[in-house]
Amino acid sequence: MNAEIVAIGSELLLGQIVDSNSAWISKRLAENGINLFYKTIVGDNPERMDYILSKSLSRADIVITCGGIGPTKDDITRDIVAKVVGKKLVPDQESLDHINNRFRKRGMIPTKNNDRQAHFPEGSIIVKNPNGTAPSFIVEKDNKCIISLPGVPFEMKWLIDNEIIPYLVKKYNLEEIIHYKVLKTIDLGESNVDDLIGKIMETSKNPTVGVLAHPGQVDVRIAAKAKNKQEATKLISPVKKEIEKLLGENIFGEDEDTLEKVVAELLIQNNQTISVFENISSGVISNSIKDFAKNNFNIGLTSGDKNIHKFLKKYDLNIVDKSPEEVCLELAKFIKTLSSSDIGFAYYGITNGDENVQNLGQGESYFAIFDGTSNKTKHVRSAGIGIPDKRRAIMSSLSLIRNFLK
Repeated sequence: MNAEIVAIGSELLLGQIVDSNSAWISKRLAENGINLFYKTIVGDNPERMDYILSKSLSRADIVITCGGIGPTKDDITRDIVAKVVGKKLVPDQESLDHINNRFRKRGMIPTKNNDRQAHFPEGSIIVKNPNGTAPSFIVEKDNKCIISLPGVPFEMKWLIDNEIIPYLVKKYNLEEIIHYKVLKTIDLGESNVDDLIGKIMETSKNPTVGVLAHPGQVDVRIAAKAKNKQEATKLISPVKKEIEKLLGENIFGEDEDTLEKVVAELLIQNNQTISVFENISSGVISNSIKDFAKNNFNIGLTSGDKNIHKFLKKYDLNIVDKSPEEVCLELAKFIKTLSSSDIGFAYYGITNGDENVQNLGQGESYFAIFDGTSNKTKHVRSAGIGIPDKRRAIMSSLSLIRNFLK
């Protein structure tokens, strides 16, 4: 079965609202073995909506619309769906009673325009919406269907899980699900991962293997199609083991794991405290640890790039004729001593002075960790003040801490 999602609303095109609904629906469709080849956003314009819905119905078995079924004049999804399938709009008394009763229970008098929500293309399957006034509806045509959902996220999610997915499973006799396993890696670029597991990606058909890059992190997604989760897991297992052999220690977790959580668990498990010094990352490294292991985090110090030398001079740190890597290690030792922590960590970033660069700043990053007897350092050829650079600084920092604690 092939599906298509049409998100409706001019506010989506204007960037006033982010279309998170389509992403959520996509995951639910994939979990139930339904292919999704197109997602479209269209504004509240009747001609363009007519064109998009007609096009969608011509190339998909299942068309899911989201939004435009409320009471206002620009809520015209039901009108356009009726036109596309060649039906007229007809009222439904039960739906109208539900709408009116919902208002009256709240001590409110429904305005006349709410009646629009009780009109549907003739022959529709009306799906009650217990969380809102706008009922959902399904129109079937030539073994295809258009499913119209409200745009309010919590209403839409309830309807998908409790009404729409069961309907689709029954109507199309869906016997397969898609199950995923995600391996999360650090300290490898997307091209490095592709080079290491490229042959598996090319040859494995079920499960399929894909790569998704984030700042400082690359995920490997293994997806299997089977009758149930247990069978899918069996298909995934040998491929997962093969990938684990190739990527080794660069894999830090699976599925919902985060590097922040992994590092926090190691600190808690080892019963160790840590303090952090960072100069151009605005405290984000400290926060990434503190948010998950607050009882194991002592203090965090920050110093702007332009103030770093004043800071070093103020505390009389031994940095004369030392390399940036050695300076960073001195900072790690300093913060450990200052805070009486078990571990001191430092990030020392040197920017190129271009404060307009928001991604992949052409600077140098140095990282150091010290526990009183041993230390580790790390050098990365990028540093900047933008959000992606700060995220990379977090991931590089946590990776070094993880490797040190293991």
